[in-house]
Amino acid sequence: PVSIEHSITGNGFFCTTSDRPPLTETQVAAIEAEMRALVQADLPISTERLPTAEAVAWFQEAGYEDTVRLLRSLEMPTIELHELAGEKAVFFGVLTPSTGVLNRFRLEHQADGFLLLFPLREDPARFPGTVRFPQLTRQFRIASRWLRTIGAEDVGSLNRATRKSDLRELVLVAEALHERTIAEIAYGIIARPSARIILIAGPSSAGKTTFSKRLGVQLAAGGVPSFAIAMDDYFVERQLTPVDEAGQLDFEAFEAVDHALFSRQMALLLAGEPVRMPRYDFRSGIRNPGPQVQLPPGTALIVEGLHGLNPRVLADIPPEALTRVYVSSLTQLNIDRHSYVHTSDARLLRRLVRDARTRGHNAEATILRWESVRRGERRHIHPYQERADVMFNSALPYEIAVLKPLAEPLLLRFDHSSPVAVEVRRLLDLLALFAPATSDVVPDNSILREFIGGSILQEVDLSRFGRLRVGNPS
Repeated sequence: PVSIEHSITGNGFFCTTSDRPPLTETQVAAIEAEMRALVQADLPISTERLPTAEAVAWFQEAGYEDTVRLLRSLEMPTIELHELAGEKAVFFGVLTPSTGVLNRFRLEHQADGFLLLFPLREDPARFPGTVRFPQLTRQFRIASRWLRTIGAEDVGSLNRATRKSDLRELVLVAEALHERTIAEIAYGIIARPSARIILIAGPSSAGKTTFSKRLGVQLAAGGVPSFAIAMDDYFVERQLTPVDEAGQLDFEAFEAVDHALFSRQMALLLAGEPVRMPRYDFRSGIRNPGPQVQLPPGTALIVEGLHGLNPRVLADIPPEALTRVYVSSLTQLNIDRHSYVHTSDARLLRRLVRDARTRGHNAEATILRWESVRRGERRHIHPYQERADVMFNSALPYEIAVLKPLAEPLLLRFDHSSPVAVEVRRLLDLLALFAPATSDVVPDNSILREFIGGSILQEVDLSRFGRLRVGNPS
């Protein structure tokens, strides 16, 4: 059988085969030829609703234990079963009526599997050029092995843990893994005294802010004071902000940040000189004077910003003074062997809940903005993610169970004539697969608290450690 292991930066999947040696290049080419023959035949994809018990019996006979766990955990009397050329599957999402429209794909052989690739969203005529991401792939595989170890590799297993009141133990283990990983990153930085600037980048809703603060706590525990800097405070003033192809202000463009000022001030801080930090006012689009800061020797600068992995950032600072960290939610929770929770969906649900709580945005506004956010990530983050010195996976296996009771009411309050109606329905279908969990199981320093509220780190100021001199704005 073929299993989907993980996504490839939103443009495809890495797949493996079980119960047999890895496929050869010739075999992968033969599979692609057979897939194209199925497309050419324009075979219908049929759907029928069956009693769930009957579907469970069929999948049990076929040996699909993960699908059996899922169906048993849903507590639904009936389920939709889809069939193509005699092969049955459960699929939660929008399906095409036949194979004829599925003609834009290609397969690429890998040493231990193969890639199923799709065209670029922004240019359907092109496929991704670089699809080898060794660091990212390693993070996905670590996450997969870890989830299997703790028995939470799929939604059915998670639902069983939630309903058996085993979720608290799962939460403790997942959060302990985060803490251990952050501590390892911190002590790797401490072991390199010259690495004074830590550049943190990653996609939207990855949990970069909480990660930065938890990293600062771990550095302090190791005797290294730190000072946090937001690259957003170095935005150019509004009238200088570049515009995109549609004539809209492009705050994600590299030129939207005053990199000359940023680089100059980082060099001064490293030299122990006093620096008047900027504070960007997002309402007025004006950069105002902030506090004056002077750092004692050995202080680490923790810098969070969209362009932190771009080689043009701090190009005049010695490379040995920099540590680049990529933070992303690399969700590895499978629905079953043929379906999985998309990494971008987990981040979108985080953002939906946070935007409603902190910015008063409804679900429609957040979803309408999401494609623009993803486009910025594909342009400014994904091309540089493999330049990171270290990666941190902020995904938590239990988070969608906690987000479900917070996100569902937001998604249910939308205009059915809205252009996001199909996307809302898809997200509701995804959430319907999860048994809900209450937020009281979430520790107050968790990455998830950045989105659901109640983070103990929100007001934490580590600048008082290590005799940092931070003055008031003049």
